Amino acid sequence: MAKHWEELGAQRLHIVDLDGAAQGRQVNGAVITDIINALKIPIQVGGGIRSIAAADTYLSAGAAAVILGTAALKDPTFVRAACSLFGKRIIIGVDALAGMVALEGWLEKSQVRALDFALLLRDLGVGAAVYTDISRDGMQRGINVEATREFAISAQIPVIASGGLANLEEIDALLACEADGIIGVIVGRALYNKSISLPSALARAAGQIFANENILRERES
Repeated sequence: MAKHWEELGAQRLHIVDLDGAAQGRQVNGAVITDIINALKIPIQVGGGIRSIAAADTYLSAGAAAVILGTAALKDPTFVRAACSLFGKRIIIGVDALAGMVALEGWLEKSQVRALDFALLLRDLGVGAAVYTDISRDGMQRGINVEATREFAISAQIPVIASGGLANLEEIDALLACEADGIIGVIVGRALYNKSISLPSALARAAGQIFANENILRERES
């Protein structure tokens, strides 16, 4: 599938080790490394990256960026150290549920407001943030454009929208927020069920779209 999206014109691949996110360690690292080696386009990887060594494993293998999630909230000192070593190749994944940051692969809701977390990200030196409304992720109920925009304005760093992209019109809505800091959108399930075609999305976004390749815990029949 990774090669398929590259052949269709994807300019960046977004990979999440969901097992790793839940278990707090790299689980599908070998598969992900194989994908990194097989593709020519930039790849960003998230899920279970909780140490400098884990981040370095993917970046040394050729990943363009790694996405830190739970670690950014629980251990900002680690994130600062990672940014010091790897610069803008560090991206923060912000998963929000009812406006609150979710942790441990969405298994735990924190008491930290996503907008308050955005203020913290200003000072960490990260390259970007992926903002996901997890109540919509995989549901194709539509991107929460306004919440993403509010987060981008608060964070004042580049933000990639995620969670529930349903149609091409939502890409237009996100492009209208480019001045607020939204630089892209991840599309996943909509590609696999063919409700959105990648070439059409790419044309609509003028190349500013991210193909989404998830490493799933269970294969769907």
